[in-house]
Amino acid sequence: MPESPFVDRLGAQLLSAADGASEVVLPLRHDHMNTWDVAHGGVTMTLADIALAMAARSLAGDGVGVVTVEMKVNFMQPGRGELRASARVLHRSTTMAYCEGEIRDSEGHFVAKALGTFKYMRRLAVGRDITQQRLRSDPSAKPGPSDG
Repeated sequence: MPESPFVDRLGAQLLSAADGASEVVLPLRHDHMNTWDVAHGGVTMTLADIALAMAARSLAGDGVGVVTVEMKVNFMQPGRGELRASARVLHRSTTMAYCEGEIRDSEGHFVAKALGTFKYMRRLAVGRDITQQRLRSDPSAKPGPSDG
């Protein structure tokens, strides 16, 4: 899985990603739970986003990633134990991928269904790097309030 501090901290593990399909697993921890001691909806949505994105990314070339354009998740029942997300690309164009996926818990219960659209993009320089690039390319440029 591509390096992502957020995904690493979450604890999601990529099992497979090839030919427009992926499978991701997340062993639930105490900090993934809501006040009812089941998987927080945001955790479930994040796992779906990761799985759909990895399915789309499995069809991309080197140096190309994906960004989520839109995503919809229907929750069927609370997630417990370990969550397993499987996803596949339903349609791909040169710039976009439309994907579907589902999440099941460790007992095989259907937790959620997800649909999402992902845009293929080359990695962008963000944050401080953009400011430094602009300053290097235009010696007269001065950092503004939002440039750090």
